[in-house]
Amino acid sequence: MLEGRLGLETARVPQSDRHGLLWLGRGNLTAEDGTLRFVTAGAGDLRSGDYQIPFQMLSCIILQPGCTVSHDVLRLLARHGTGLLAVGDDGVRMYASMPFGPDDSALAREQARCWAALPPRMSKARKLYAWRLGEVLPNADIAVLRGIEGARMKEIYKRLAQQYGIRWDGRRYDRADPTSATPANQAINHAASAVEAAAMVAVACTGTLPQLGFIHEDSGNAFCLDVADLFRDTFTLPIAFGAVRESENKGELLERCVRRAAGKAFRQKQLVATMIDRIKELLNGDDDCRDA
Repeated sequence: MLEGRLGLETARVPQSDRHGLLWLGRGNLTAEDGTLRFVTAGAGDLRSGDYQIPFQMLSCIILQPGCTVSHDVLRLLARHGTGLLAVGDDGVRMYASMPFGPDDSALAREQARCWAALPPRMSKARKLYAWRLGEVLPNADIAVLRGIEGARMKEIYKRLAQQYGIRWDGRRYDRADPTSATPANQAINHAASAVEAAAMVAVACTGTLPQLGFIHEDSGNAFCLDVADLFRDTFTLPIAFGAVRESENKGELLERCVRRAAGKAFRQKQLVATMIDRIKELLNGDDDCRDA
């Protein structure tokens, strides 16, 4: 994003040549002479100012709280195939998106082809588990894989809780009474929601299909849950346990501590960009779905 006029009104840049995501916050996004203007009071690493945005070179613009957007902006973005997402601070919530992403459906078609037949679907599920657990599991039955993953996660919960000095009595959650859970379990729920939102952003940016998960099945965001689970031990649990300790030390509301910690971690470690790379790696680079 640059200050000043750019004069790119007629450009139509292929998605493959574009340069990622632009996060905006606390400002007004309008259209002016065929380009976009963003006037902001400052948000995060973005200083206050008046900016012209070369949106033709972007895959997606991500609006954080405090933003307004004009109708002409939506028209221009739709015309040029640039996505627009409305999220919470640093992507800890996903609220809405324009249904525009890559002008190439290759990833979505590959995902659908792999999902549609059991052998390639299991191949992708095993790859996801291998990334999470650090080894390729030998069994091809999804129920067995889930059981192995569950046993491994119990040990990870214990280890990280001990590392953060948090009392841990097991993963327990009553959907009918969520506040009855221990602070650690409540924090995990909040952190999981934030990481899932980041995965929803990544799925929207890649134009993949949120309903077609390889491990998760019933949810309308099944693929988002697949992606989010890749980061359970590196993001979700450290964020949750760290927030429990911060909440206890400062006397702050637990959910607020989780959101703040999640946003900071997402921003510093570029979680959404990492998720996008993982999605591309999962659905590119091999032929295990080609003959399905």
